[in-house]
Amino acid sequence: MRKSFMLGASLMLAGCNFAPKHVTPSLSTPAEFPPEVAPQGTISAADIGWQDFFLDERLRALIVQTLDNNRDLRIAVARIEEARGLYRIQRSDQLPQLGGSASATRSRIGANALNGIPVTGSGITSTNYDIGVAVTSFELDFWGRVRNLSNAARAQYLATIAGERAFRIALIRDLATAYITSRSLAEQAEQADRAVESRERGLRLAKLRLDAGVTSALDYRQAEALLTQAQTEVASLRNQRAKQRNIVRLLVGSPIDEDGLAPARRLGDQGIIRDIDAGLPSALLANRPDIIQAEEALRAARANVGAARAAFFPSISLTGNAGFASASLDSLFTDDGLSWSFGPSISLPIFDWGARKGNLTVAKARETIEVATYDRTVQIAFREVSDALADRKFLAEQLVAQERAVNAQLALTRLARLRYDNGVAQFLEVLDAERNLFSAQQTLIQLRGAQLSSSVTLYAALGGGIGGQPR
Repeated sequence: MRKSFMLGASLMLAGCNFAPKHVTPSLSTPAEFPPEVAPQGTISAADIGWQDFFLDERLRALIVQTLDNNRDLRIAVARIEEARGLYRIQRSDQLPQLGGSASATRSRIGANALNGIPVTGSGITSTNYDIGVAVTSFELDFWGRVRNLSNAARAQYLATIAGERAFRIALIRDLATAYITSRSLAEQAEQADRAVESRERGLRLAKLRLDAGVTSALDYRQAEALLTQAQTEVASLRNQRAKQRNIVRLLVGSPIDEDGLAPARRLGDQGIIRDIDAGLPSALLANRPDIIQAEEALRAARANVGAARAAFFPSISLTGNAGFASASLDSLFTDDGLSWSFGPSISLPIFDWGARKGNLTVAKARETIEVATYDRTVQIAFREVSDALADRKFLAEQLVAQERAVNAQLALTRLARLRYDNGVAQFLEVLDAERNLFSAQQTLIQLRGAQLSSSVTLYAALGGGIGGQPR
């Protein structure tokens, strides 16, 4: 009978759990990415780390500095330690907590305090030794309340880890994008500098032609306006680049040793960033850390529902202590010095004016919120990947067309200059051709930067290679 009772109690202790069963919500997005932006590349983002994805040595060195020094990343890592500690605290409630104590007391009671009790001398002097262990109010978790609270704390801890990974990927993405933008502005400024040099030569030539009476003052002023346009653009680009470099420094979180970095590669060079395959939307569930974070938050919310439901049932706790007490050390650890006590206690609020019901309502509402949050996170991830795939496809087409446009505009500018030199056309034709050529060249550089940035965005949107891996 005793064995049957113990077995039944064990099954009750292990089997009662009022938390909703956790099931990953069904995919709220199409099974495949849009066919018009079919993925390219042969390597999955989940199978390639950022060290292999970014091939620019200068950028890789900056990423290393960023991961070592960024203050926001340090905060995210500290949040993991905080969540780990909270989980350990909550998990400890599932096991009895033992406390030990030992004391030695020597006391004296004076004769005047003995109320007429006859004593020898002026009072009584006594010594007492006490040693023992105690279990302080251990809750017998028949209804799974403590276990669900521990499960919720664990899920929150795992969600914090996923959140740190998501921040790490976002940090790498932001730094790489800022770096590419800075390089794009630098190349645009170089192009503008060359335009300034060319137009300064053109202005000097226009001055000589004006002084010789070959052309009018209108042609000279038009050449001067063409020069000032390029000079204004140079100043604007340098201003933008200075601000972009400040963003890079902020993300890195420490002074940048420019001399110690590898030379910057030009945006038009091959092999700056590797091509990757997007895979299927279902792979995002395992690779995107923000999706993992949302699912762990949902798991925690469901565990809290179980804890709130268990609060409607009696709470049974066990306390006990055992030890030895004696007036002499020689007789402390004997049967006569042994003392112990133990006993259960039960508590159940009779009237709480709806407090437990309110807690359950809150827990269920938070579960609903987390389900919707999970669905929304998956949908955002699908959209981000689809947008990045669209950028990769159509920016590549734009880039090819823009390269043809630059070549055509370059030939047109040479022809306009030749016509003007031979007196066939006015300088206004040259002016328009120069402006269009400059604009086309600037647009080409911008498209190269945008294409590289879209590849970085795609890599991050797919989980960045570190989304599902332990840190």
